[in-house]
Amino acid sequence: MSVHDEPTLNKETIYEGKIIDVELHEVELPNGKTSTREVVKHPGAVAVIGITDDGKIPLVSQYRKATEEMLLEIPAGKREKGEEPKTTAERELQEETGYRSAHLREIAQFYTSPGFADELISVYLASGLQAGPAQTEADEFLSVEEWTLSEVRAALLEGSFRDAKTAFAIQSLLIREIE
Repeated sequence: MSVHDEPTLNKETIYEGKIIDVELHEVELPNGKTSTREVVKHPGAVAVIGITDDGKIPLVSQYRKATEEMLLEIPAGKREKGEEPKTTAERELQEETGYRSAHLREIAQFYTSPGFADELISVYLASGLQAGPAQTEADEFLSVEEWTLSEVRAALLEGSFRDAKTAFAIQSLLIREIE
């Protein structure tokens, strides 16, 4: 056993939900003692930062029950079982904003909260956008806003983006602009 490993001795699913499952793991610590870990299992997600030909970035404003507030975010969504991340990205961009993209490429991946969850988000950059009608799901109520790069940069510097995937994606985009 490595000094950094925590081998799982036993695990039990304590909750099975529509989006997540929660497991209780009994683990062996590097010092030989045991402990428990609560682990949120998630199928993974994607987030898409798009740029229109005239330099606008589509953002989605929606109410988030977990935070009890409206958040401004880039389009994003959960991967369906067996779905490739790029397919999810294309679907979520179109469903939430109406845009389809001619060019879509992954620019980053990150774990949302690795202390207790395995959710991995793949961030895609979409360009060559063609407008169309949004096709939100029956339980999604959102509005789309288009911001310029200078507007998102200013909002980022002011700390206005409270959604981590959005702030991360905008920073990733801005770093690419500098290079």
